[in-house]
Amino acid sequence: MRIFRETLRALLSHWRRHPVQFFSVLTGLWLATSLLTGVQALNSQARDSYARASQLIGGEPQASLSALGGGTFPQQWFVDLRLAGWPVSPVLQGRVTLKGHEDQRLQLLGIEPVSLPAGAALAGQSMAIEQVVGFFSPPGSTWVSAQTLQALGMQAGERPLALNDQALPPLRVQAGMAPGVLLVDIGFAQQILGTPEQLSRLLLPKNFHAELPERFEGSLQFKTSDEENNLSRLTESFHLNLDALGVLSFVVGLFIVHAAIGLALEQRRSLLRTLRACGVSARMLISCLAVELGVLALLGGVAGVVSGYWLASVLLPDVAASLRGLYGAEVAGQLSLSPLWWFSGIGLSLLGALLAGFNSLLRAARLPLLALADPQAWHQAHARWLRRQGWAALLAGIIAGLALIFGDSLASGFVLMAALLIGAALALPVALGTLLNIALQRSKSVLGQWFLADCRQQLPALSLALMALLLAMAANIGAGSMTAGFRQTFSNWLEQRLTAELYITPQNPAQARELYTWLKQQPQPGAVLPSWQVTIQLQGWPTDVFGVIDHPTYRQHWPLLEALGDNPWERLAKDDALMLSEQLARRLKVRLGDRLTLPTPSGTWSPRVVGIYADYGNPKGHILVNSNHLLRVWPQLTPNRFNLRIEPPLIPAFVSALQARFALDDSRIVDQARLKGWSSQVFERTFAATAALNSLTLCVAGIALFISLLTQSQSRLGQLAPLWALGVTRRQLMLLNLGQTWLLALLTLILALPLGIALAWCLDAVINVQAFGWRLPLQVFPLQLAQLLGLAVLATLLASAWPLYSLYRAQPADLLRTFAHGD
Repeated sequence: MRIFRETLRALLSHWRRHPVQFFSVLTGLWLATSLLTGVQALNSQARDSYARASQLIGGEPQASLSALGGGTFPQQWFVDLRLAGWPVSPVLQGRVTLKGHEDQRLQLLGIEPVSLPAGAALAGQSMAIEQVVGFFSPPGSTWVSAQTLQALGMQAGERPLALNDQALPPLRVQAGMAPGVLLVDIGFAQQILGTPEQLSRLLLPKNFHAELPERFEGSLQFKTSDEENNLSRLTESFHLNLDALGVLSFVVGLFIVHAAIGLALEQRRSLLRTLRACGVSARMLISCLAVELGVLALLGGVAGVVSGYWLASVLLPDVAASLRGLYGAEVAGQLSLSPLWWFSGIGLSLLGALLAGFNSLLRAARLPLLALADPQAWHQAHARWLRRQGWAALLAGIIAGLALIFGDSLASGFVLMAALLIGAALALPVALGTLLNIALQRSKSVLGQWFLADCRQQLPALSLALMALLLAMAANIGAGSMTAGFRQTFSNWLEQRLTAELYITPQNPAQARELYTWLKQQPQPGAVLPSWQVTIQLQGWPTDVFGVIDHPTYRQHWPLLEALGDNPWERLAKDDALMLSEQLARRLKVRLGDRLTLPTPSGTWSPRVVGIYADYGNPKGHILVNSNHLLRVWPQLTPNRFNLRIEPPLIPAFVSALQARFALDDSRIVDQARLKGWSSQVFERTFAATAALNSLTLCVAGIALFISLLTQSQSRLGQLAPLWALGVTRRQLMLLNLGQTWLLALLTLILALPLGIALAWCLDAVINVQAFGWRLPLQVFPLQLAQLLGLAVLATLLASAWPLYSLYRAQPADLLRTFAHGD
């Protein structure tokens, strides 16, 4: 133990003499752990919210009955089914906005606790009889999570008012409640939502099976628990993309650690030789180096976990808004993480340090004793490693090609991207060395030859930082191109699809019939376009089938990606045909002209596919059929929405008359501008986290380059002093040093351009297709590329600033001293 302790003290003394290297190792581990644990925290919080939402009613997910059109239905149906022996329990669900909190739309859930299915519980807990009575007896209780109560800025016991001046029962904090949900007795919910004697669905025991009474066929549809609780499935791709960005940031951060550890081992060659000469065994030496690395990893890991928690807290509102807008998923606005997450973050730091330092430890263990202090031996070892690196890059390229040709899943898409990035990063030092050798052979001047030779000599020390810069730049180009292209495509798609000036959603089937009759009698609308909707399952995937009337609006403003023949809309109106969304067509592997089998109450229906259209942002399947054909197989359907073509100046007076006649709240009457604004807001917040992580990755790469230049700035005096002694001024030395850094950085950035465009193609044509089902056209934006290149050049300049300043401040005695000491 004494030998171990003294050896460890000798090794640790290096960090006291080189604090910049110590800072670089800690910074790399801190940044790598911070970004990855931050992403993990975001995903963990979201998945925990999904689990709590699915377990809100019942210890286990329940089966249910719901209306075919997805709206409400009469409460009398619940009574009739109970009398028929069905163990149903009523649920009413809707959105409510509280006065003073108009920016927050909460989900109001009304239940009847007495009739809940056997074995069920509220919020995962059994209720005592006193709680049950207090829940539905006036004034009742509104169960809410502590996070939601804090977000509202209210206290337990308060009775907030909804916008319709209906007071909620007193607020009560309940453990296990999902965020953004208010749970009340169904009687209170009907009053607050303005839907007397209406229900949204009927809960059933999980394993209940029976034939639906004949009078309800065509009115109600049975949904299993798997169909009800599919948030995790729908959001899986979203979280997987965040994970990919976190892993990329983790890898870039580890490059800093790898470079710093390698440089520290190289600078300690003489120390390692002395320790071995004093009798320290190779095993003891490697053990001490490993312990040293572990301590550094522990320090960096703790700092990374703390900052990762802070990063996740900053990004959580945007991620929560994205999940709410895209999938209707409520995610808690505050982080609530288990101790296991903290330990996993520190474990990631230890694993990262092991991965970053393993190669350096292995090189130190394998070098002969006398070669430990021989610089040439280290350079030869690096040359051998570079050859292996070239073969590894070639292997990564082969793997990428195989994943592209034979892959057909999201996992294979990420394998393609990972192999492409890893292969390009490994090939970068080989490519830069080859280019410098070619330039060196063609150089005529002595100073030019020294410039290129010295640049090549710096390559081993800077290669990892340049690889980090390459990956970060390519990731920013790829993600930026995909995001900007999606924004442009999405905006054009919205302009084409959202053509109606007003969208009206009725509260229930009875109101829908009355509203349809009233709208057709009004003179203001130029056209009333009703749509009917029914939700089905196709190969286990939730799919909405919409019935529309034959009208020129659809021909003019509904863009098709593919169409069968010259008149697809006429085929849709007259033939037994359908159109479907691109993502559903890819998922079901159907093409134009194929027949798609749809389940109906009276059997199966197999219309022909005559068109495929884009449906960006929709996680569910989407099918369009003619309303006459839909009503033949679902005759009980009523319109679930009305799209009105109306002149904008007439909208205010028309909406006032509509609200006075039908008492519809603002959420059920939406104008075109408001819908487009909401859609664009959801889009921007969806990519806010992605943009932030990309920017952080580029910052990490800049830090990696800065640390690499800083750590070798002192050793650079040994290469620059002979030139100064030969008459080269310090100003010229500074320009040569800056030119070398910029030459390597610019070559890296030039190579990053095609890699970034290839990455953008992978995101558009592979990842998006596998994750979301739609393919985006590859678009390259020169101005965006120029901005990224400018930022990268600025980062390179800032990274070079301190080493150049150190050279400028170097005294002649410092330069002369390099001739007095040799290694």
